[in-house]
Amino acid sequence: MPATVTPEVIWAQRSSPDDPAKNIVYLSVHAYDCSPESIKFDLQSTKIIFSGISKARTFAIELELFAEIDVAESKHHISARGIDLVLRKKEAKQEFWPRLLKDNKKQHFLKTDFDKWVDEDEQEEAVEDPMAGMGGGGMGGMGGPPGGGGGEDGGFGGIDFSKLGGGMGGMGGMGGMDMASMMGGMGGMGGMGGMGGMGGMGGMGGGDSDDDDMPELEGDSSGEPEAKGDSKIEEITK
Repeated sequence: MPATVTPEVIWAQRSSPDDPAKNIVYLSVHAYDCSPESIKFDLQSTKIIFSGISKARTFAIELELFAEIDVAESKHHISARGIDLVLRKKEAKQEFWPRLLKDNKKQHFLKTDFDKWVDEDEQEEAVEDPMAGMGGGGMGGMGGPPGGGGGEDGGFGGIDFSKLGGGMGGMGGMGGMDMASMMGGMGGMGGMGGMGGMGGMGGMGGGDSDDDDMPELEGDSSGEPEAKGDSKIEEITK
């Protein structure tokens, strides 16, 4: 005869003064792999009796409930893992049972079913949408910069970036682009209008670089720096 053990019991509950279907106890007795013919189950108004035998052990438990249940309106289902019950509380009231069993002594085999448990004051609360109140996709209109964008203070003055994107592959082909026209509408960036004709930004132009556009180097024969240098050499030789 296999050794007799007390099976694990998990439970949760709901309560309602006016809806019997919500005035219940969820209870499961975990007794794995008991042969169907060995299971004995008795449900009474204040008591649950269960036993079953597996290859390794014999499960047996008797639970005296905290308060009465309606046996006729209660349900149970026996499976390979034990028995699951939904017990209808006989007294309809808003308050929870303070515990499952009549005896208030702590029982090592009795645990809370956290998958089904809710706090008493949260039974009727609807789950709120975490995105509620965020408006239009949740971030309150991120279609443009603060203040509306596209106006004088918007910062980008109505530039069509889809057109810019096509001509900026590898930054090639910018030689002929009139940057003054492009930057003209960029409010808040005054003073950059004079950057029109940036074709001389070496490598960025689509055509050949022209050395004639380069500024004169310091030390050119016509510049003042070289003249000063000659006078210093003459002074040293004296």
